[in-house]
Formats: sequence, C-alpha cells, structure tokens
Amino acid sequence: MTAKQYHKKSYSDNKLSKRLHRQVGEAIGDFNMIGDGDKVMVCLSGGKDSYSLLTILMNMKARAPINFDIVAVNLDQKQPGFPEHVLPNYLEQVGVEYRIVEEDTYSVVTDKIPEGKTTCSLCSRLRRGILYRTATELGATKIALGHHMDDMVETLFLNMFHGARMKSMPPKLVSDDKQHIVIRPLAYCREADIAQFSVNNNYPIIPCNLCGSQENLQRKRIKEMLALWEREQPGRVVNVFKSMSRITKSHLTDPNLFDFHNLTTDRADELTELDTAFDASPMEALLQRSSINEALQNTELNDELSGELTIEKSS
Repeated sequence: MTAKQYHKKSYSDNKLSKRLHRQVGEAIGDFNMIGDGDKVMVCLSGGKDSYSLLTILMNMKARAPINFDIVAVNLDQKQPGFPEHVLPNYLEQVGVEYRIVEEDTYSVVTDKIPEGKTTCSLCSRLRRGILYRTATELGATKIALGHHMDDMVETLFLNMFHGARMKSMPPKLVSDDKQHIVIRPLAYCREADIAQFSVNNNYPIIPCNLCGSQENLQRKRIKEMLALWEREQPGRVVNVFKSMSRITKSHLTDPNLFDFHNLTTDRADELTELDTAFDASPMEALLQRSSINEALQNTELNDELSGELTIEKSS
C-alpha cells in the first residue's frame, strides 16, 4: 500500500467511524435510550454488530455529558466448538466490566427441535429469558442489543409477508417480562457500514452457525430481495426505514388506529392529509418528467420520420 493509498484509507475509515458514532448518538437522543445514572447491559454474541455496538458505546461513555455504566454480557450456550476463551480475552483487553453466563440451552433446543429444522426461534426465547434474569442480577437499567437498520426493515417485511402485520423491531421497548427496557442504539446504522467498521477494528468474530441449525430461509430471502432493490435503486432500504416513522393513520386500514366509522366532512380540518395516496419524492418527479419529455421527443421524431417516408412513397 502506497502512502497515498494509506492516507486515503485512513480518511475513509475515520469518516465511517464518525458517521456510525453520530448515528448512534442521534438514535440515543431521539428515543431517550440512555440517561444519567443508567447501567447498560450490552449483549455480546461475538458477531460484528454487538462488537461494534460495544466499541461505540464505550467511546461515547468516555466523552458523554452524562454518566452511565456499561457491562458486557455473553451467553455461553454450550454449543459444540464454541471458543469460550475468545470473548473473555477480548473484554479483558478493552477493559470493560463483563460477565460470561453459562447455560446449556443447546441441549434443550436439540432435544425439542427435530434435526434439520431451524432452532433459532426456541433458542432466541430461551436466550431472552436468561438475559433478562442476568440484567436483574446485575442491576442493569437498560439492555442494549445490536440490531441495525437492515434488521429492522427485514423484520418489517417478514411480519408483512408471513404474519400479515405491519410490525418491526422498535428502537426501544419493554421486555417480555415487563421488567426491563430494551434498546437498539444501532437503529440508524446500515449493516454494510457496521461490517466495514468491524473489519477496520479487527474483531475476533465468532461464527453464528456453531449450533448447526439451518439459516432462517425466510429472512435470507427477504435480505436477498432488499439487496436486489438496493442495487436497482440505491436508498430504497433507507426510505422504507424512514416510512416507519412517518405514518399517516388515515391512509391505512386499521380502524383501531383511525376512526373511519365516524369520518365525515365535518372532521376534515382534523386531518393532516386528504386525497393524495402516493407522495412522489421531488427526485422521482424529476426523473418521471425527464422520461416523459424523452418519450415525447421520441414520438415527435418518429412522427417526422413517418411523414418523410410517406412523402417519399407518394413521390
């Protein structure tokens, strides 16, 4: 690598780091995820997302105007071949409080789920229960998970396609046991950025397929669909994500969200939108206008050529 290439890469890496830190800070602020005196339990799986989340939160803690504590927690589920030394060594190296929780959920899952079937759902439920219990033992006030924007958009489509519901992963929620607040500080971050950030930081990644379970094919197909959309029109995933925070209740069909039954013209002033069903973006409008003009020009040209051919034949 030449000096010029090195400086270019350093500039790009620094820019990426600043963007991710800014996005995490914006998400924390927008949804009031972390407050003064909080103890944040960061769930660390050994994957790129949770490593990145821990790094960014540790950096923010060092310069934040509020005081909060961080404790990293990993659940060792006794999967065959799990490198149990990797995370303790890394966490000792970065100097963060941590706890490794050992629970043999692998045996439970393999006993309940037939071989060859996806075990992710049961495994996830068991893991959540253990993490909630651990959060109580540690006195954690927030549980931080490493889900990012792409995860949230994928979940939206999974629920729509397979559950007939418009529902995603919220950036902040109350846990199933109603005792904890779960936060997703990476909500505004793209997976590709996190992947590159992980490479830049040389994290000791632990594979997520040690259990031998088949990948969730439904999520895989959704991911492939979104990747295709993104190639066709960059920014589409971000637009889908933004739409989740720009809901027009009167333009959906859920009577629990909007009172269609009592809708009359007398209530028109209460509405924020009326008869516009599709809001084209300014860029979409410009592209559409350009296409129309081009089509008209082609039509005029074809008409001229057709006329010339007719004249030649008449001659």
